[in-house]
Amino acid sequence: MSKTIVVTGASSGFGKQVALRLIGKGHRVYGWARRLELMADIESAGGHPMSVDVSNVGHVEQAMAQVLKDAGHLDVLVNNAGFGIYDFVENADLDEMRRMFEVNFWGLVQTTQAALPHMRAQRAGRIINISSLVGKLSTGVIGFYAASKHAVEAISDATRVEVAPFGVKVSVVEPGIFATSFDAVMSEEFENISVADDYQKQLSRFQRFFNKAYAKAPTPEPVVRAIEHAIHSRKPKTRYVVGVDAKAGVAARQWMSDNMLDKMMSNQFKLR
Repeated sequence: MSKTIVVTGASSGFGKQVALRLIGKGHRVYGWARRLELMADIESAGGHPMSVDVSNVGHVEQAMAQVLKDAGHLDVLVNNAGFGIYDFVENADLDEMRRMFEVNFWGLVQTTQAALPHMRAQRAGRIINISSLVGKLSTGVIGFYAASKHAVEAISDATRVEVAPFGVKVSVVEPGIFATSFDAVMSEEFENISVADDYQKQLSRFQRFFNKAYAKAPTPEPVVRAIEHAIHSRKPKTRYVVGVDAKAGVAARQWMSDNMLDKMMSNQFKLR
């Protein structure tokens, strides 16, 4: 049965892949992103790209009103929009970090607030929030990005409980490392990080780990399948941990002490 679906962050990565897959399955898909020209393939496939900045509440409200005017209802919201900025806690540009939170966390909240009144009224709906392995597991250099994903985890738990009586289901997808445009963007970001000499060795080692990990990263297909399951399953999971690295990381967070985990992560990322 065809569904009306909004996918944020549809100009690249997981968002683009899942939007194209859902269009191919016959769903009415609205792809939201700031740059329309990057969603030409979504339009060619039969989707409905819309220029929306999820950090701008006015944009979000207008876009949601347009979707409801066109389609008459909303079945699924996939909150995928987001980006990463890495830096050390001491060194970080806090204005840049706040900008990241405006998209990764507050943007997700604003799209959710725009969708929920309609889902609640129809007593049905799915909200799928794309988090990350680092939403459960943080370490040096990635702290602010991880914090934005930790916030996604927390607000997803609260939302799930609040809307369950109205037939609305909330799922979180926690991918590990997959081949998307994220690595190319972050490689450029690394060049903009300027740190004190004491941190330079950690930064260089982390960058080498990052580049090596993404060079052999798998395709996003498992993440797309997890999102599809959350959309179509009669009983969707509350969380989808996707990827060997994500499953290992989440298990380590659950069973290891902080000291053990710090040592493991520092060795893994070559921070020591």
